[in-house]
Amino acid sequence: MRALADIIRQSLATLWAHKLRSFLTMFGIAWGVGSLLLLVGLGEGFRSGQAKQLATLGQDIMFVFPGRIPAIAGSLESGQVYHFTYEDYQAIKGEAHSLRAVSPVINREDIRTVSDYGSTSGQVFGVVPDYSQIRTVPIGTGRWFNDEDNLQRRRVAVVGWELLKNVFPGRPAVGSTILLNEIRFDVIGVLAKVGQDGNNGTNARIFIPLETMRDLFPLTGENAENAISFINYRPLNKAEHLTSKQEIHAIIARRHRFDPRLEDAFEDWDTIENSKRVDRIFDAMDSFLGVVGLVTLGLGAIGIVNIMLVSVTERTKEIGLRKALGASYRNILTQFFIEGMFLTVLSGGIGLLLAAGFMTLLAQLPSPEGFDTPRIVPASAAAAIVSLAVAGIAAGLYPARKAALMAPVEALRQE
Repeated sequence: MRALADIIRQSLATLWAHKLRSFLTMFGIAWGVGSLLLLVGLGEGFRSGQAKQLATLGQDIMFVFPGRIPAIAGSLESGQVYHFTYEDYQAIKGEAHSLRAVSPVINREDIRTVSDYGSTSGQVFGVVPDYSQIRTVPIGTGRWFNDEDNLQRRRVAVVGWELLKNVFPGRPAVGSTILLNEIRFDVIGVLAKVGQDGNNGTNARIFIPLETMRDLFPLTGENAENAISFINYRPLNKAEHLTSKQEIHAIIARRHRFDPRLEDAFEDWDTIENSKRVDRIFDAMDSFLGVVGLVTLGLGAIGIVNIMLVSVTERTKEIGLRKALGASYRNILTQFFIEGMFLTVLSGGIGLLLAAGFMTLLAQLPSPEGFDTPRIVPASAAAAIVSLAVAGIAAGLYPARKAALMAPVEALRQE
């Protein structure tokens, strides 16, 4: 044990005697470890931020919009835009078995909102109570709609966070009234801010029960009788979201008499598929960034091997003298192996601490929307540690073995 301590002390003294060379050698390893952890951490920050931003829309949310009626021989409506109807929604609700929740949406942007304190124009959404199970509509104060509100066509409204600045500046909204195109509505709830910076369309919307919307503010235009703007739904099983989409397409196509496989007949927005696509992009990014970090780490390890070989060459006479005085093969091997391992482990630890410190500093700063605070990913940290161990063994063992195998007489002859 004492001999090992002497070897370690001697190794450290040798490294200290060549401070600049040791520092430059360690810099490569520190840079490799730090860049590996930091680059992968930044990639994971983007991944997490995108996932959170997508979650502000809703949980496993899917949209379906009407497209164009396909060309059908003898049909005067071929190629024209068609509307989903309230009856389509009822058929989907009654027949689809792969949905957790479904809500039609009637969207009007031409309704004037007036309160005792101001006025504004924004989107008015007519939805059913199940909408809150699909989309993110966090209630700040008050409550959301219930089935009685919808069935009895009550004139009640839930106001988005952004609209409060115009219609209820600095005043409580719940319990007050607003006029929608001069029709009085009671405000029963106010949404909390959706999204980190509030840049979400939900914040600028007013929600009223669907039946009330159909009664007072139906969609206008050609062939718009009983029409709805689009349908939001949530699959019962996230893994089978494509089955849910096909089921809805089949029901709507049957009701409007066209082939559900025709792509132009529907416009879909599948956030589940989008999320999978984003995950694949970031997986590829993580792999690329990880390879860049590992290559940098490998170059640093090669630098340590070279420096240790130079050290062996410079200290040939010292090695010969020590072996002539009785130093064993193991003593020489241990000394140079410890020097290489020490350089590798110390520089890797510095790189790890610098990456962790930089990420901690970034965590104190406000993150832009769509980007989360980077973090050390366990898989990349494990890869860095394993690579560091391999680099340390290679950097220490090969030069150490070369030094230990020197014949004392030949080593003493070297000038």
